[in-house]
Amino acid sequence: MIRHMVMFRWIPEATREQKEQVKEELGRLPGLVPQVRAFHLGEDLGLVGDVNFDFALVADFDDLAGYLAYRESAEHKKIVEAYVQPIAGARGAVQYEI
Repeated sequence: MIRHMVMFRWIPEATREQKEQVKEELGRLPGLVPQVRAFHLGEDLGLVGDVNFDFALVADFDDLAGYLAYRESAEHKKIVEAYVQPIAGARGAVQYEI
């Protein structure tokens, strides 16, 4: 299996409404991309101050082909472009085998 983890730090100007919209829109992806096997997302709890990223998403796929189908899906690209990119100040990601 392939696990995809991505984290975002929002720009200071990002509104609560924009952050909630990102969460809602990304949360639709498991229903739009059938290759998604597990999917979790959420805001940082702020337990260690302001050094963490603000938001994280973890998605699992059966194999590389499944991950690539997700990454290249029109739905995924549309959500990222319309909702994530306008408020993302920094992004970090990894993909690894589990």
